[in-house]
Order: sequence, then C-alpha cells, then structure tokens
Amino acid sequence: MAPGGEVRSSLTRALTLSLALIGTSGALVAGVEIALFADQRVAPWWLLASFPAGGLVHLTAGLVAWRRRPSNRTGPIMVIGGLSWFAAALANTTAPALVAVGVVLATTPLAVAVWLLHAFPSGRLRSRTSRLTVVGAFVVSLVLEVPRYLFDPGASPDRVLAVSQRADLLQAGTWLQRGAGMLVMLVTAGVLVDRLCTAEPGHRGVLLPLYGYGTLAVLATPLGPLLGPPARLSVAQVVGLQIVLLAGVPVAFAAAMLRGGFARTAEVQELSAWLASSAATPALLADALGRTLGDASLQVVYASADGRALVDGDGATVDTSALGERRGLVDIELGSRRIGAIVYDATVVDDAESVRRVGQVAALAIDHDRLTAELRASHADLQRSRARLVEAGDRARQRIAQDLHDGLQVELVLLALEAQQLARVEAAADLPDAATHLRLGIDGAARDLRGIVHALMPAALVERGLTAAIEDLADRMPLPTRLAMGEVGGRLPATVERTAYFVVAEALTNAVKHAAAQTLTVTLEHEPRRLVIGVTDDGVGGATQQAGAGLHGLADRVDALGGRFILHSPAGGGTQLRVELPCGS
Repeated sequence: MAPGGEVRSSLTRALTLSLALIGTSGALVAGVEIALFADQRVAPWWLLASFPAGGLVHLTAGLVAWRRRPSNRTGPIMVIGGLSWFAAALANTTAPALVAVGVVLATTPLAVAVWLLHAFPSGRLRSRTSRLTVVGAFVVSLVLEVPRYLFDPGASPDRVLAVSQRADLLQAGTWLQRGAGMLVMLVTAGVLVDRLCTAEPGHRGVLLPLYGYGTLAVLATPLGPLLGPPARLSVAQVVGLQIVLLAGVPVAFAAAMLRGGFARTAEVQELSAWLASSAATPALLADALGRTLGDASLQVVYASADGRALVDGDGATVDTSALGERRGLVDIELGSRRIGAIVYDATVVDDAESVRRVGQVAALAIDHDRLTAELRASHADLQRSRARLVEAGDRARQRIAQDLHDGLQVELVLLALEAQQLARVEAAADLPDAATHLRLGIDGAARDLRGIVHALMPAALVERGLTAAIEDLADRMPLPTRLAMGEVGGRLPATVERTAYFVVAEALTNAVKHAAAQTLTVTLEHEPRRLVIGVTDDGVGGATQQAGAGLHGLADRVDALGGRFILHSPAGGGTQLRVELPCGS
C-alpha cells in the first residue's frame, strides 16, 4: 500500500496459504474427475472434461479475486461456483453415490451465476429483490429440478434416483422450471438495468458489457437446446458452447473487479502497518482507505470544531444532504468524540461496519488531518472576518464623511452667509433678530456635531462607564425598554465596553426598525472572566446575520475579541441575542 512497496502482514500470508491449499485441492479434484471420464463412452471425452475444467476456471478466478480483495465477497462466490461445477461433473462418473450428487446439483452453477450477477461488485446482495431473486434461482436449480431425475429414468445413469416413469409429471415439472427460471432472469435483467441507470458514469462503462455478457451466458443454458438445431449445431457443440460461455463469466467479472474501475482491497491489518510506517497526508490517507475498501471514490471528511458539521480538507463545509442515495456516510469516533466521517460508494461497499472498522484503524491519522482542516477553516474565517471589519470601517468612515459633507458643512456655509448678511444690516432694530437667528443656527450645528461624535464614541460611555451609557441609551428608545443589569465591578477594558455598547445599540436599533416589537429587554451580567449581554424583543423574529451588514459586523467584532455571538430568532417568536465577551475577573 505504501509508495515504497506493500507491507505484508502475517494475516496476508495466512490467507495466501489457505487460498493456495484450496486451489491445490481444486486442481486435484479436477484431475481426478478428468481421469474418471477417460473410460466413459456416453459423450466425447473433451466434453466431459470441460465440466471440471470450467470449475477450475471458476476456482482460479475466485481465488485471485479473493486474494486481491479479501474483504469483498465476490471472490468467495466464484469459488463456490467452481465447487458447484465440480459437483455437477460427478454425474458423468460411474459411482452411484457420486452420480446421485451430480444429478441433484446439475444446474446449481446457473444459480451461482445469477448470484454473482446480483452481488457484483461488492459481493453482497444489496436489496430485498436481489435476495429473493437469488433464493428463487436456487429453488429453480435444486427444488424444481427434482421431477427431472425422479420421473425420467434416462436422466441419470443406471436410474440412480428415478422412482417411476411419469411423462405427465415430468412435462409439468419441466414447464414449471422453465417458467420460473425465465421469471428469475427477467427480474435479474430488471435489477441490472436499474443499476446501470443509477451507476456513476465511470462504472457504467464497466458494468454494461459485464452484465450483458453474464446475462447472455446464463440464458444460453435454457435457450441452447432451442436455438441449436436452427443453427445446425450438434448437442455436443451446444453443450460445449454453453460451458465456454459460463466459464468466461468469472474471468470477466474478476478482471473487471480488479482492473476495470473497481480498485483492489487490502487488509485492514496492512492498513494499520502502513499508517505506522508512513506520513499519512490527507490525499494519501484517502487513497489508502479507498484501496483498503475497494472504492476509488472514497472521501475523508472531518468534524468541525463544535462537532455538528463536516468539512473537507480545505475547511469548506460538506453538505451531507446532497450526497445522494448511492453514497454512504459512516461517522468516525475517537473515544466518545466525533472526529470525522468516511463518504463511500454504497454500490461498491455496502457493509457499513467494515467501513467503520477501517475508519477506527485510521482514527488517529484522521484526527490529525481534522485538526489541520480546522486550522485552515479558522484561518479562512479569520481572513474573511478581517476583510469584513475593514469593509465595516470603510462604510463607517464613508457615512461620517457624507454626514459632515451633506449635513454639517452645508449648515456652516449657510451660517457663514447669515453672518455676512448680519454685517450688512443697517437698521439697528433688525440686528437683534438677525443675531438670534444666527445663534440658533450655530446651536443646531453644534447639536448635529454632538450627534456625530456621540455615534462615534458616546460621552456617557467615556465618562461614566458601560452601565450608565446603556441606561442613557434605553432612555432614548421610542419603545418601553426594560433593563436587568447586574453589578459591574469597576471599569472594564475599553475594547470590551465599546463592543458591548455597540452590540446593545445595534440590537435595539434593529428591533425598533424591523421587529415590530412592543417591548425590549436588555440584560447585562458580569461573570468571572466574561461579560454576558442579552437583548430580547417580542417582535416578528426572522432576523439573521446575513440579512444586513449590522449584525454581521457585530458578529465579526465579537469574534475579533474571542467572544461568542448567538442569535435565536424564529419566525413569529421574537429575537434573542446573546453575546459573551472575555474580560477577565
């Protein structure tokens, strides 16, 4: 698994030895069966020998797939298919007991082929329809096959299993078996077409020829005797063609599983050894987990700081609701703490528990990458917060400049003109009125200037502290405002007081302008090492940080001090704002 070479474990060696013993035993069985057919005259020797040869092909393909992908059940299914071929070949021997076994299991290779079609590529039956169809295939091969050898003495050598010759029961059983078999194949075709339609584009090109070939090979058995005579093929040629087609099924499926778009699976123990000997970067870790589970599309995502969301390696939020039905997600925990999740293709790996086991093996590496992703996300949030603070400062300066230019400056120009006109007044009786009018204008300009200064930094906040400034602010509200403020011991840091004041001012202003509230409530509590501010109204609710620059700017300002900004505003339920600012004891 590692770039420098694959780490071999004791479990791998044990599996390799076991599979080698199975393969050797299968080769011996095939050789013995071929030797037993040497003296048979009921059919050409090459045709009889093709049955164990087909079983050997199934066995070899299954063992290779099993070795390369230990956690996938496709390999074992192929091995079972090889054993079924060996069992069916026993019908051509001379020992009565072996002949009986071969006759009973004569059509089980077809049922195993149907099983393989439904189980590919994960080796598991993914739906209730597939499970019922595969069970039906074995019923057709084992149960509905009974009339053929019970009521047809010629179906088995030396009438081993025949009980009587009943043509009527034989015909009824034959038609029932053919009808049920065709129903199994029609349902199988429907399931495969549905899988092709929902498969990823990269897998569809692999599945289409495989499913088409597998279905054709299975249908060749019941349709062969019907299509052989029109094509001028002998019985031996038809049977030989059927055997060749069925023998090619495991080869094609094994090749596709290992090379045709479905990655190989390594052992979990090998994964553990690789993690211990490698620097597992996020890209290498996801690739290693994907190869372990046989899913090249596997993704590793990480839990956010609060554990409620998932982010990718760059810190961007992952929308799990948009994954789709074919994508599975398994949470990974370290102790009792959620550290991330594995997103995988559920059509390739449908055992969530195996995904969880692999994730637990790599939990420490995933947690390391999670911290890295969290750091990236925090850095990105900080950059965005800084940018918003700069924008908010620019907007504030622009607003002040506009107020000075459009308001106070115009008033001062008008006052200057009035002063110039006052100098030209000739009648003494008009001088007092003109002077009074000028003084009122100067008072208005001074009042506007005080308003601008107060908006920048309230005098009450500078001179008397936070509590007095909030009380003064509440007195000027046009709505009834209730204050519930605890004792604030001494003056707080200037940045904390300014932020707290502007939080209250902005929240009250928004409530008056947008909430259609009847009453407002402001709470202030100085706890050890933090100041807790609450602003509540009984208005229409529905406020969000994204609705305008005001709340968003406050959230950035609070975040810059390391505080918490919590907004709860359900539609029709009023708005509750809670801000926590660190301020020391």
